[in-house]
Formats: sequence, C-alpha cells, structure tokens
Amino acid sequence: MICFSLYSAARATTQVYRRLLAPWSLTYPQYLVLAVLWTEGDQTIGSLGEAMQLDSGTLSPLVRRLERDGLVTKTRDADDERVVRVRLTDAGTALRAEIAPIHKKVAEIAGVGDLQHRELIAELREITARLHES
Repeated sequence: MICFSLYSAARATTQVYRRLLAPWSLTYPQYLVLAVLWTEGDQTIGSLGEAMQLDSGTLSPLVRRLERDGLVTKTRDADDERVVRVRLTDAGTALRAEIAPIHKKVAEIAGVGDLQHRELIAELREITARLHES
C-alpha cells in the first residue's frame, strides 16, 4: 500500500534527522522552521504555517523554543498587531553553515543521487498537491 510506504519513509527520515540534529539539540520540525527562514527570509506565523503545512497551535511552540534558544525573534507587525513576524537572529543565521547541509547527508544515507533527488521531490510535490485537492 502506498500509504504504508509513505508513512514508513517519513518515519525513517524523521529518525535519521533526529540522530543527525541531536548535537544541536534541535528537533526535525525546528530544523524545518529554520530551513524555511534560511531560504525564504522573515516570515509571519501564518506564512510559516503554510510553508510547513502546520496550524499555529502546532507551530507556535516550535517557534517559542527556537526563540528561547536565541535562534529566532518574534515581533508584532507595526501595521497589524495580530500578525506575528518571525526572523532569524545572528545565531540562527550562523547556524545555517553548520546544519543546513544535513539534508544532503540524509539523501546520501537514503541512496538518492542529485538527479533522482530532483525527480523524487517533484513526484512527492505532485502527490501532495493531488491529495490536497481531493
């Protein structure tokens, strides 16, 4: 069944990330928040939630822990106090050089080369989009 294979692959991926991120005391979801900020820049909680496909109730504790650890800051938008903006601190930006390449290590462990990597990502995005449309 496709569902079991996707579930198993996701769990195995999470376990590898957990092991590789342990030296920095980061969880896989925290790493994903940082990755979005590294690639997309400052985000609102709403746009970050969209990128990660998480609701604010799940995302807010992740961001709070990253803020506590000095990797991000949260500020209220000057034009709309209901909007919370998240941005990297200098420490969060500096961490990129150390841990951003972990995704390449995971691909290597999984035996996924560069071409296969791009094809796999495209296929998974298509599957995700079709499932969201249903």
